[in-house]
Amino acid sequence: MSDAFIELSPWQVAMAALLVVVSGLISLAMQLGLHRRLALASVRCVVQLVLIGLVLRWIFAPGTPWYVVVGLGTIMTMIAGVVAVDRSERRYAGIVLDSVISMWACAWLVTGVALLAVVRPEPWYRPQYAIPLLGMILANTLNGVSLGLNRFTREMTDRRAEIDTLLALGATRWEAARAAVQESIRTGMIPTINAMMIMGIVSLPGMMTGQLLAGVEPMQAISYQIIIMFFLAAATSLGTSGVVLLGYRRLFTAEHQFLPGRLVGKPKAESRKRGVAWRFWRG
Repeated sequence: MSDAFIELSPWQVAMAALLVVVSGLISLAMQLGLHRRLALASVRCVVQLVLIGLVLRWIFAPGTPWYVVVGLGTIMTMIAGVVAVDRSERRYAGIVLDSVISMWACAWLVTGVALLAVVRPEPWYRPQYAIPLLGMILANTLNGVSLGLNRFTREMTDRRAEIDTLLALGATRWEAARAAVQESIRTGMIPTINAMMIMGIVSLPGMMTGQLLAGVEPMQAISYQIIIMFFLAAATSLGTSGVVLLGYRRLFTAEHQFLPGRLVGKPKAESRKRGVAWRFWRG
């Protein structure tokens, strides 16, 4: 079915952009104040996708060595680990390192299983498979890690009196923190589980839709989507559990003492230190 693929011209893309203009006009008419943000988001979307397209065209070229693929994957993982912490309202020393370690371990483990045991491309580092798989796994795991971390630091703050009481009564650090840890991991897993529950009924996922548009046989596209969802569920579970447990070990001593003083609020001046161009680009 590969002959069913339809190439898009720049004019066809421009026609699609007119729909965004309509959205901007609605914002102006309804005085929503979103037209500038919509325009900025559209420009960012185009520029970022074009840039990554140029990078992928170079990486996807025949004969790309394995270290180039691994290098790009490393950059993607580092960025994902840092971004996952950005949403957390409270921080502790080492939180970024915990996030990067968790993202790296779970995403690369699951991607490795996908490449070496399930999909098995030749060679194993074939960029057309390795980069998209790692990217999807990182993006989904990032969401779980971010939600889990934010919930964990909040639970540790809100349950401070309860944890101190349990420790004073002779509970171990795990017994005192178990409820908070469980709730945090559960929070990070919920979006992925919800997505799996409605898959194919309410939503047609992007990967499957892209393959269908490219002319792939429907059952093959569905098979790929099924294994992708299983990969995402595994990576999110491992990543969220890992980052929460690493945080738990940083906030308790081996002598079962709780260290709430290590939790601090998100620095308010963090965004002010960035340059004007960067603040504009973020919107």
